[in-house]
Amino acid sequence: MKKKFYYSLLLNVALISLFSSSYAQRTYISLNGTWQITKTDTLSKIPTNFLSKIPVPGLVDMAVPALEEPYKEPLDKDIGHPYANNYGNRSYMYNNSLYWYKRSFTLNNRKDEVVKLKLNKSMYHTYIYLNGKKIGENYYSFTPTILDIKPYLNESGKPNELIIAVGSRNNIPETICKGDDPEKVLFAPGIYDDVNIIMSGISYISNVQIAPDIDAKKIRVVAEIENNKNDKFFNLNYIVRELKSKRIVAKGVVPQQQLINGKQTKADFYVAIPKTQLWSPENPFLYTLELNTGSDNLVTRFGMRSFKSDKENGVVLLNNKPYYMRGTNIAIFRFFEDAERGNLPWDNKWVTKLHKRFKEMHWNSFRNTIGFPPERWYEIADSLGFLIQDEYPLWKQKGSKELTSDNLAKEYTTWMRERWNHPSVVIWDAQNESVFDAIAPAINQVRALDLSNRPWENGYMRPGDNDVMESHPYLFYKFFNAYDMNKTKTKTVADEYFNPNDKKEDKDFLSLMATPHIPDNSWVNKSKDADRKTAKYPNIINEYGWFWLNRDGSPTTLDAGIYKNLFPEADTPEKRFEVYAKIIGMKTEFWRAHRKAAGVLYFCALSYSRSQLPRGQTSDNWIDVKNLVFEPNFKRIMKAAFSPVGIMIDYWKDKAEAGAEVKIPVIQINDTYEKWEGKLIITLLKDEKEILKQKLSVKVEPLGKEIHNSTIKLSTEKGKYKLVAEIIYKGESVKSIREFVIN
Repeated sequence: MKKKFYYSLLLNVALISLFSSSYAQRTYISLNGTWQITKTDTLSKIPTNFLSKIPVPGLVDMAVPALEEPYKEPLDKDIGHPYANNYGNRSYMYNNSLYWYKRSFTLNNRKDEVVKLKLNKSMYHTYIYLNGKKIGENYYSFTPTILDIKPYLNESGKPNELIIAVGSRNNIPETICKGDDPEKVLFAPGIYDDVNIIMSGISYISNVQIAPDIDAKKIRVVAEIENNKNDKFFNLNYIVRELKSKRIVAKGVVPQQQLINGKQTKADFYVAIPKTQLWSPENPFLYTLELNTGSDNLVTRFGMRSFKSDKENGVVLLNNKPYYMRGTNIAIFRFFEDAERGNLPWDNKWVTKLHKRFKEMHWNSFRNTIGFPPERWYEIADSLGFLIQDEYPLWKQKGSKELTSDNLAKEYTTWMRERWNHPSVVIWDAQNESVFDAIAPAINQVRALDLSNRPWENGYMRPGDNDVMESHPYLFYKFFNAYDMNKTKTKTVADEYFNPNDKKEDKDFLSLMATPHIPDNSWVNKSKDADRKTAKYPNIINEYGWFWLNRDGSPTTLDAGIYKNLFPEADTPEKRFEVYAKIIGMKTEFWRAHRKAAGVLYFCALSYSRSQLPRGQTSDNWIDVKNLVFEPNFKRIMKAAFSPVGIMIDYWKDKAEAGAEVKIPVIQINDTYEKWEGKLIITLLKDEKEILKQKLSVKVEPLGKEIHNSTIKLSTEKGKYKLVAEIIYKGESVKSIREFVIN
């Protein structure tokens, strides 16, 4: 018995050693930190004078001393409206220069068979030199660069000189996505994500895809393994752990017959996940998968979740249940040119706090619009629980006819391979607001690569059968009126976006929300959107408003006419902030309450704010972006408008008849899976003095919608009145407010 116990103990110790993550360690050496930098106008030869320093990751405008003036031309006027077909030449700097980064590193006594350099993201057109030799380049600006650097390394203990040059957007050929944005002006290049050296032995795990099957409580794992120096089979060991507790939930060895040997080995196998914990924004439960070949190990995080399009019912399904997306947008590339940006996008504490601020607003989703943030942002979204619509930075690219579906498919492939294990990434968004015939074929080329079969979104084009569609119902566009902040006579709006037949004297904007309707892209040519009202797809509103204010309370170039035409009395920043919050709150209530959309994502939680020349077209809602302080009116009203259990007074008149009896419908919705019961309080106030109050006992079923009707008799006294409907949800006051005048 003692011998059996002894041998059993030895076997257990051996198994623990076999599955320990220290069995074959992959080594990462971070090259983040301070680099040297200089600039040239040509690629003729590597420069020798590096007189400035710069942080990596970051952008070239962070160099000290600065490499150039903030702008190359005097800014004595606005750039005009961005839709005036002049977006191809809007950059004020970085037009043709190359920016050369330099640093050295030393590897001591390393015998690793694999040594790779990985740049998570750098733009635009990246060239890599090691010890004086060009070892590679990458045209793509939004996906990783990975190179084998072992043949170019100096001997152990001797410094290696690494030089990375990044070009400017204008130097990228039309066959490559440039990240065009007609509302940007700077387009600063840079190494804007992490840089690492990766070292291991052969066999080396180059990529892994984890596809959860929540119904079968298992995952499918497809691992790609470089095995070009190993003619023998190898064992592939795996361990699945709970991320926080580190508890092992599964472990084993992949049978050798499931390994396809050769230069590129692929392992395709399934692992059961007993007692599965599902990932969701409400419960962002994460696992890790550890793979070990005996000479390399890779740890990948994942979540057990599914996300599908329910075309017939017009909703999305998270973990097989209808789920309503409430959220916002991150325009990270616009924030890159914000005057207050500094190093904030690379400050882990700031980025984490930003996502926590989103949670405070009851947001469970966001779209990364026309730009990808650093990879760390996705890890934070995984951990805190957000659904991400990940949008490739493609919008109205000039020369888009040369951007073929084959070329796009290659870019989409590199994007998907980097991002597909993040449970937060639930929608592949191929482009923004554009009509490119090449995109649908590109999507179809790469769709099957994603074993989780996430839905795609294709801008203003018709979706595929299992996809979702975007809507940008900018109801206020008709009031834009081509108003020029410089008060010139020049028309700066392309005809496609300006309807001269609109009645500019008609200011009854509330009537736009008096009737429920399917959200569309009402500001574009109707022929591009002809089948939207009959097509059954989950409709995600990921932009609405057209009502932006800069952080100092001044209108953006798109909105100066709206404030001038509709709200001339809002003549101070304080008044504009209040008007803005009230109107955008009502719009949020409207799009949520009628259940015509699977998601309502406000534009925009993070962007630039350019109130000085050149003025910007959009903005976010911070009054202190460094400390992440929302404008108070916005926070108060929009937090209530996005409450998981929400209400909307369905009354849209700004004038009422004295003494009339008025029917007041209050629509209540419940985005949660729990029944809600409580009191609905309806109050009528005049000059903030209560003159009428009603209390109703109400309830709304899980994922439900109810209409609570009330009738009130209006006062005969003239003046300004406020109608307030209120419920309490988890201790928070949720209000819907309407203001009107009795004449």
